[in-house]
Amino acid sequence: MPEGRFKLLYDGECPFCRREVEWLRRRDRDGNLALEDIADPGFDPAQYGLTREEVASVLHGILPDGRVVRRVEAIRQAYQAVGLGWLVAPTRLPVVRWVLDGMYGVFARNRMSWGSLLGRQCESTKCGVGAVPSHREPAKPPPHKGRDEDNASEA
Repeated sequence: MPEGRFKLLYDGECPFCRREVEWLRRRDRDGNLALEDIADPGFDPAQYGLTREEVASVLHGILPDGRVVRRVEAIRQAYQAVGLGWLVAPTRLPVVRWVLDGMYGVFARNRMSWGSLLGRQCESTKCGVGAVPSHREPAKPPPHKGRDEDNASEA
């Protein structure tokens, strides 16, 4: 990672995370934000001194000096990297920080189920940045065998 670049470790299987990462990517005109998908089969959290369980539970980021930041601080750093630090500056105020950190905990635990409730799913078994979320019709049940068909296989 080039010096001065912040790296965001995001979950490419999370619909909300993918959308936010795409938004940040479009605003990263100077290339100050590196992105790494923790859902990629080649991802190894040990290179950052983390476990799979840790990176799957909350958002993580890696500062240029190698320090790890988590949760809302990772979001703040990502916004700062793309030149939007002013937008998240109020989230550094003590009371606001405390409230947002609490809200983020609830979001992190529910992000996958909330994303699927909103109809955001991927066509493939693995999702990634750039994947287009589908807005599918409800799945049709598989065809049922009639009683005669069930019995015919026993004959």
